[in-house]
Amino acid sequence: MPKILVVDDERSIRNTLQEILAYEKYEVILAEDGFEALEKMEQGPYDVILCDVKMPKMDGIELLEKLKEKDPDVTVVMISGHGTIDTAVEAIKKGAYDFIAKPLDLNRLLITIRNAMDKTQLVSETKVLKRKVSKTYDMIGESDALRQIKDMIERVAGTDARVFITGENGTGKELVARWLHELSNRAKGPFIEVNCAAIPSELIESELFGHEKGSFTSAIKQKKGNFELAHGGTIFLDEIGDMSLSAQAKVLRTLQENKITRVGGEKEITVDVRVIAATNKNIQEEIAKGNFREDLYHRLSVILIHVPSLNERKEDIPLLAEHFLNEVLQEQNMPPKTFSGDALEALQAIHWTGNIRELRNVVERLAILCDKEITGEDVKQYAQPLK
Repeated sequence: MPKILVVDDERSIRNTLQEILAYEKYEVILAEDGFEALEKMEQGPYDVILCDVKMPKMDGIELLEKLKEKDPDVTVVMISGHGTIDTAVEAIKKGAYDFIAKPLDLNRLLITIRNAMDKTQLVSETKVLKRKVSKTYDMIGESDALRQIKDMIERVAGTDARVFITGENGTGKELVARWLHELSNRAKGPFIEVNCAAIPSELIESELFGHEKGSFTSAIKQKKGNFELAHGGTIFLDEIGDMSLSAQAKVLRTLQENKITRVGGEKEITVDVRVIAATNKNIQEEIAKGNFREDLYHRLSVILIHVPSLNERKEDIPLLAEHFLNEVLQEQNMPPKTFSGDALEALQAIHWTGNIRELRNVVERLAILCDKEITGEDVKQYAQPLK
């Protein structure tokens, strides 16, 4: 249910607005002055705030400024029985969505609220989209292990050297690959990610190198492969330890000659691609078992980067937990919450088998299930419920 905060020093107006808006299926919270409104902000977020201009203790314009300091994107509609053009202009300049004079025209008020809520929704959706785009590149932490990785990325990113990334599932190998691309001279080019473990062995060659029409039963048209799509940019071969030996042989040839041939085709196509590979497997053991080509490994491993497990960088857990909590609260449009000191200590005491991915899921669970302050007892109860 949409939530509206009504701030007005006149009880009759507050009650009237509450009746009207409740009838329109809005949840209405009332405040009789600016100070109470600031307190009620803790119960937010609100879809719209209706704020009177002339109030004792703190007038509406001053309250508007303080509301904007707390949340620059808050949607505030100013209302006043003493409105002038100058007051309305000042309110709009300070960030008000609209200005409505008293006595209130009911139709205009409801239309303004609906339009204001549309604006609030658009702002919220834009934030989510921006976070989805940008959060991929966050590398949170100050541990020595993470600093060494960041230093290595800065040293290597500007070159075209191939990089081989190792680490357990959920440690952030993709983040390292993306940062290598973003800080490289190829940053304006494509970044193509291939999850080698998720593609069936009979299809991976088509995915990597493309195919010609009619080359096999379902090849109803020509298709460019990921190496072609990554031309001028970077291709990230994630979980390369799961790639079939036949595909490995073709990748090796591509690295040697910078050329590919589509499945069912004869024409050689030149590609200019930087290759970054990653695996969660012990690649030396895979080579010994005959599951991975040693010559391909040597081609790929010009630079080796090992991403430590979360258990090896527990000093980063408080920063990661706070970061994920703020992220979840914004995504879920939830009121502010914090971790107590013993909650952060409890998170550090956990053995994380799923690494950063698992920590993020646990923080989301705590944000949904816990009260304003997440405590150590909450962590013990909800962090690992199956254990």
